[in-house]
Amino acid sequence: MQEFSFFAAPGNSLGAALAGLFGLLIGSFLNVVIYRMPKMMQRESDNYVAHESGLSLPHTDRFDLILPPSACPHCGHRIGALENIPVISYLLLKGKCGSCLAPISARYPVIELLTAALSALLIWRFGAGLAGLSTLAFAYLLIAMTFIDADTQLLPDDLTLPLLWTGLLVNLNGTFTPLSDAVIGAVAGYLILWSIYWVFKFATGKEGMGYGDFKLLAALGAWLGWGMLPMIILLSSIVGATVGIFLIVFTKRGRDNPIPFGPYLAGAGMIALLYGKSIADNTLGILL
Repeated sequence: MQEFSFFAAPGNSLGAALAGLFGLLIGSFLNVVIYRMPKMMQRESDNYVAHESGLSLPHTDRFDLILPPSACPHCGHRIGALENIPVISYLLLKGKCGSCLAPISARYPVIELLTAALSALLIWRFGAGLAGLSTLAFAYLLIAMTFIDADTQLLPDDLTLPLLWTGLLVNLNGTFTPLSDAVIGAVAGYLILWSIYWVFKFATGKEGMGYGDFKLLAALGAWLGWGMLPMIILLSSIVGATVGIFLIVFTKRGRDNPIPFGPYLAGAGMIALLYGKSIADNTLGILL
């Protein structure tokens, strides 16, 4: 028992290293989630429309996070176990398909390394107890949502809602914030962006963000409490505005082209989890 307590304690380098290795494996799975979940949603939508129209279903084959096995999108070459080792396989294959030599996006190892680094950091920061292990789920869901939203401007309910309910469950005993603050944070997080959405829509006739953003901020409020919401909104807005201006100026992206807000909310939420209290204390000290 004492050995496990030592392993679970924050600041344990061995626990962080093991979490990093585990994160590599999870990062490989997250690549599958990021690639397949939007396609699964589109297939479900296509089948629903066809069913309501009395047409034959366009998608009858199984397509989920498990089947069919991973394959090269260019030549259909099935990816074997030795070609699916996180990061190492990418390096050995020199970033190309082992069959047709088509290039493999560098984003795959980047996501694996990002997941590994965050896993190690979170376990080192919070330990391998309930708090630390729950933060891994927090990070993994945010990583998946970040890249899905960046690709498709969608935040799936299959990711935002589990994050929301998990946050409330984790805080039943006040792991990160009192349960009352978590409940208020979930409600306030949703209503804040919901209100901004409708004010913007009435003023401009356009939709400034999606409903998934409301749910994501609600989930962050459930994890971190209502007191962290101003910081999350401020951080995400500053970064989002900076990136938006950069894209408009340097990539000639039109102002009417929507920019996903989910990645900035996710990044701000992770910063708030790791350093929110320190930032708040230092800010308060400067103001006073």
